[in-house]
Amino acid sequence: MPHVFWMTLIGVLGLLCISTATGAVLRARMGAGNPLVRNLNERTATWRLMIAVVTVALSLGTGATLVLFFLCSFLALREFMTLTPTKPADYWPLVLTYYVVLPAQYVILAFNWWALAAIFIPVYVFGGLASAASFSQDTEDFLERNATINWAVMVCIYSLSHAPALLLLKFPGHFSNNGPLLFFLLLVVQSSDVFQYVCGRLWGKHKLAPLVSASRTWEGLLGGGALAIGLGTLLHGLTPFNVWQAAGMSAVTVVAGFFGGFVLSAVKRSLGAKDWGHLVAGHGGMLDRVDSICFAAPIFFHLTRFFFAQS
Repeated sequence: MPHVFWMTLIGVLGLLCISTATGAVLRARMGAGNPLVRNLNERTATWRLMIAVVTVALSLGTGATLVLFFLCSFLALREFMTLTPTKPADYWPLVLTYYVVLPAQYVILAFNWWALAAIFIPVYVFGGLASAASFSQDTEDFLERNATINWAVMVCIYSLSHAPALLLLKFPGHFSNNGPLLFFLLLVVQSSDVFQYVCGRLWGKHKLAPLVSASRTWEGLLGGGALAIGLGTLLHGLTPFNVWQAAGMSAVTVVAGFFGGFVLSAVKRSLGAKDWGHLVAGHGGMLDRVDSICFAAPIFFHLTRFFFAQS
């Protein structure tokens, strides 16, 4: 890893140390049972673990990173399908989803066939799952059931797999290690979520869409988004982008990431759920943590490939 990666990591760890110290002070003053204090400490502890896992995976290389995202896709897919209604007639589409489509998408990436990975699910799997479902001869809610399964596949497998696919791109010139580029994407997306949450808690007064997300505000979106774009601009050394290109890519990433969280919040509300699960302390489920990445990663990948990578 280049030195700019380790410098960035040290900065992130420094911020986590500040958050940990703040949580300890608040716990001493307000008590460990205070919901705000408990949530802050849980989130900080979870961030420490996530940063450690991502750093180890990136340091070990492409294979380890693909395994990590494969596990994230599996957990997110399980949460999505647990909350959405299915029937016995959906048995074979679900078997194919878990045991064929999911591993196949990441195996294709492992062989560096990113062009095939880009069309495998939308071209072949889309029709294949519906074809398998048709043999059940259960036509009740057929469209809704198959749309749900295909939605889960597109979000949890196809979209999320575009993040580690960044490691497969080749760039002209000196930029040869794509681990920092993936780290850049993750930092911009996740910091945008954090900054929007903090700005919303501190200054939020105007609700963005209370029927979809009661906590999102215009102040949080604009303030947090601007801070995340600024952070991405400062971290352009992790990427093949110059300063202005990094700012533009950060802006696109922040917008796409926002809609990822926002759209999947709407899906949760339609299902009567607050969180996708309880796997990630302080954050909800795995899909609650990666929903922004699911929308941001494909756009970031294809813009990077088209404008910056070698053909």
